[in-house]
Amino acid sequence: MTIRPLADRVVIKMVEAEETTKSGIILTASAQEKPSIAEIVAVGPGGMVDGKEVTMNVKVGEKVLISKYAGNEVKVDGVEYSIVRQSDILAVVEGAEAPKAKPAAKKTETKSAAKKTDAPKSGRKPASKTPAKRGRKSKGTK
Repeated sequence: MTIRPLADRVVIKMVEAEETTKSGIILTASAQEKPSIAEIVAVGPGGMVDGKEVTMNVKVGEKVLISKYAGNEVKVDGVEYSIVRQSDILAVVEGAEAPKAKPAAKKTETKSAAKKTDAPKSGRKPASKTPAKRGRKSKGTK
């Protein structure tokens, strides 16, 4: 069975939610946020809606951002879809994948960093390299 939306409606399929946080914590299904990125499955023809001419600006296969509680959820052949109006779509996500973190750039040492001393900034003298002698004198001496 297929879904064919009417007027300015769009059928979308939600992208799977992250199961772990960036720090590696695994989230339960109840703790996960509802995803706001979806893939367009079908697009209506547009036309006259509420007395205004509506042209469809989205295409099948595009990934879009939607508001969290937009549209109506339906289940067809065991797959969950949402049907939203084109006006409920906030933006089109361009690019093949979601942006990933860039690798850290290799740091180069500058001349000012090379001239740093080991002295602490608090103004105190650095600790001596030999351990301090503490405690009682031995019993044999007075």
